This record gives sequence, structure tokens and C-alpha cells, in this order.
Amino acid sequence: MGVNGEEDMKREKWLLALGLAVAVDLGPSTLHAASIIDEWASVQVPPAPALKPVTVDAKTTALLIFDLVKPFCNPERYTRCPSMLPAVNKLATEARAKGVMVIYTSIPSVPKTAIVDELTPTANDMFMQSGTDKFLNTDLEKILKDRGITTIIVTGLASNGAVLETSSEAALKGFKVIVPLDLTTAVTTYAEQFTAWQLATGPIISPNITVTTSDMIKF
Repeated sequence: MGVNGEEDMKREKWLLALGLAVAVDLGPSTLHAASIIDEWASVQVPPAPALKPVTVDAKTTALLIFDLVKPFCNPERYTRCPSMLPAVNKLATEARAKGVMVIYTSIPSVPKTAIVDELTPTANDMFMQSGTDKFLNTDLEKILKDRGITTIIVTGLASNGAVLETSSEAALKGFKVIVPLDLTTAVTTYAEQFTAWQLATGPIISPNITVTTSDMIKF
């Protein structure tokens, strides 16, 4: 091997050793900006949002009942769901009596026949299937606007799923949204709490959203 070859080999060995030394010295980078994870344990729960009574115009209001189907609304999945069904049925009965449009929903793989027995739709009630945003891949917006609906009452499952996402989307589209918190639920109470706070205080959406309870709604 010539002189140049020996020098090249020495240079390569030196560079390799330097690279290993730097890697061992630095290790994986831990530099990051502070995030909520760093402060998680110290976060204080804010005061509960104020519940407000509402009076709605039956002609321009629709009642939406999200995903209250047997695979979900049971003590094993959503513990508090069965106990809220009588109040949902009461509100739906009052709404129908005043001529309010009632719309049931389910997820794409669960049919209308799976709606819980306590809430059997009438012949005049509508049914549609979608994911957590009930405007997505459905004619919901067109149906509401064609009927002159400007206000929706949102109930059902889940607080941090269809209730939160559809309410937010509706508010962004200019609808007034009423959410009776006693007629929505989630797998955990924290999810319900977060949803109530977000709906009542979230930027852009909150001016169009009212959180309330079912006995504070008048037609």
C-alpha cells in the first residue's frame, strides 16, 4: 500500500472515531418546548360553564339524536347512557308535538333497527348514518337548510365524538346549537367535562352554542 493509501485509511479511521465520540457524548436529543404534558398534574379545573335556559322556535328547530343504538348505549360501553333515555324520549315527544324535525343517526355499520327500544323513531322521523361529524358524507346541511332550520338541539353519543364534532361544525356553518348536557354522555366523565368546557368557551364556535339541560328547553 502506498503512502497516499495509508494516509487515506488513517483519515477514515479518525473520522469514524470522531463520529462515535460525538454520538456517545450527545446521546438522543431531549430538547423540546414546554407542553401541556409537562404541566399535566398541576392543571386546575376551571369553574363549570353557566347553563342557560332557552326558548326555541319549533318551525326553525331540529332535534338530533346521535347514535343511541344498542351496541353503544348499554352499561358496558357507556355507563350513564341507559339512565338518560327517559329524558331523551321526553324531549323527543315534546319536540314532535310542536312539529320539530327529529333526526336519528348511527354509524355506517349499525342500522336503524339497532336504535334502542326506548327511542323507536316514528314514521316522520329521519335517519342517517355517518361518523362522528354528521355533516360528513351526508345531506344533513341541505336537509336542514331546505326546511328553514336555523337551530339544532344536539343529544346522544358521544360527548367527545359526534356531539362535539357536529356541534362545532354546525356552529361554524352558522347554525345555533343547543346542547342539553344531561342528554349527552361519554365513556369517561373527564371527556364529558372537557366537551362541556370546549362547547361553552371554544374560539369561534362558542358564540353559536348554548349549553343547558333538557328541562331548561322550551318550545
